[in-house]
Amino acid sequence: MSVRFESRPDLARNDVGPVKASTWDVGTPERQRRTVEAVRTAWEGREWPHPGLLSYTVHAGEDGKTLFHYSQWSGEQAYQEFFGHGRDERNADIDAAVPGIRRLGLHTFEMYRSVPPAEGDGREPGCVVIVDVEFEGPDKARQRDWVDTVFEALGTDPAPAPGGLSGHFHVSTDGTRVLNYAEWESARAHVEALAAPGDGIGSRTPQWERVQSYPGMSGGGVHRYTPALSMRPSAGV
Repeated sequence: MSVRFESRPDLARNDVGPVKASTWDVGTPERQRRTVEAVRTAWEGREWPHPGLLSYTVHAGEDGKTLFHYSQWSGEQAYQEFFGHGRDERNADIDAAVPGIRRLGLHTFEMYRSVPPAEGDGREPGCVVIVDVEFEGPDKARQRDWVDTVFEALGTDPAPAPGGLSGHFHVSTDGTRVLNYAEWESARAHVEALAAPGDGIGSRTPQWERVQSYPGMSGGGVHRYTPALSMRPSAGV
């Protein structure tokens, strides 16, 4: 199987098992651009590495120095086989092109709940917002309850934010994190939604206050990215 380039991953597909997410710090906007091109070159010059890898996506941080990596897998064994026989040669080529990349950790997630795009909405995302929430120690029930609390808060909003396209809430398999992969029409639309007066995302309603003060949260952050590269196998999916 060869590599097929796409505009975005299919977040609604029902055959995804684990999702792997990681961040690279490459230092500068120029190195960020060069690293994306190095990733493209390392992947397009080879056959697709494993049938259990369903997609691989890279986004460029608006901070000019980070890259967010998101990959969908059919199962954990598929990832482990790739890790043992396909990952290092690609990373070696990338590191040769852009030395000094800092890989800041890899986390394993599974999809829990989603807010899909509105029916008939064909807008492509110009921005991906990653909301990462960390908790004090593993507790899978707490992860899911926090996400359910977010959905309760979203249900009290008078109307969806006009630039928001979708939201996909993942829970880490170790019970310690939640990741929301949210697609927006643009970074400006997300900034304006956060700054809008009155009710809206993150507003001071009791429901949103419960989300923001949920017991056991220990860290996290909100980061905006520009879609840069998304790939899947050209056949067999």
